[in-house]
Amino acid sequence: MVVPLKQEAMSATSPKRVLCIEDNPTNLLLISRIVEAENMELLVADDGLAAQALLARETPDIILMDINIPGISGLDLTRLIRENETTAHIPIIATTANVLVGDRERCLSAGCNDYLPKPLDIRKVRALLRQYGSS
Repeated sequence: MVVPLKQEAMSATSPKRVLCIEDNPTNLLLISRIVEAENMELLVADDGLAAQALLARETPDIILMDINIPGISGLDLTRLIRENETTAHIPIIATTANVLVGDRERCLSAGCNDYLPKPLDIRKVRALLRQYGSS
């Protein structure tokens, strides 16, 4: 009986895992530093197809996704994530550099939990990672 208790304790203290779907190396570096500072683990995909493949093997706690990614758009990927029973519960934070009128609403209606325009505000990224990482 002691062994299961140890396993539960270990899993309760394991770091939250953040999947970052980003094709810009500068943005990825910034996000990796923020995630590291929050004592979270970073998983990376540089396009929508790579993210789909990664999500078939891994279940992150949070997804931080550029909506303008190659392979499959972030909005389409969000819809696929929401349709999958294994991934439907994962909070998705959308990001974009091409801020257009209605982007926030499109992201939220596709199933994203939140939206951040680029350039990313470090304080806002940290706050959202803490918010969605605490659940």
